[in-house]
Amino acid sequence: MLRVLNIAEGTSVDGPGLRTSIYFAGCNHHCEGCHNPQSWDRNGGKEWSVDELMHVINYNDFPVTFTGGDPLLQIDELIVLARRVKEELGKNIWCYTGYLWEDVIQNPKFMELLPYIDVMVEGPFIFAQRDITLLFKGSANQRLVNVQESLKQNKTIEYE
Repeated sequence: MLRVLNIAEGTSVDGPGLRTSIYFAGCNHHCEGCHNPQSWDRNGGKEWSVDELMHVINYNDFPVTFTGGDPLLQIDELIVLARRVKEELGKNIWCYTGYLWEDVIQNPKFMELLPYIDVMVEGPFIFAQRDITLLFKGSANQRLVNVQESLKQNKTIEYE
């Protein structure tokens, strides 16, 4: 079971094109100026099974974005969901996290998720670097990492 705050069906703000964005509960980063502080509570929202989420994703037939909160706080269940979304539906997956890419690739459990993620929007939101003109991120310090190319080349490759 995954704790989900909201599912935005057909949104265009969490990656290119229309997407199904799943907002997961729980965040330890507590960034100043966060636009979604209600997502910090790990017990927020309601529980959804992987099968229930797969039904919504399949029904909408859009690419998928995992956001929140920080989806990586529910890593075990997130791996199961991401694997099914990629293997059964072949969907493009973006994942937002407040962790830095360099920290993600040092965590063995987080690494289990990466084969299924296309783009990771990484880094904490920094209010002093807030920039509303940036696409798909809130502050200039955050990066859009092309996960598959970064893994292949063993260096950080930004998504363009």
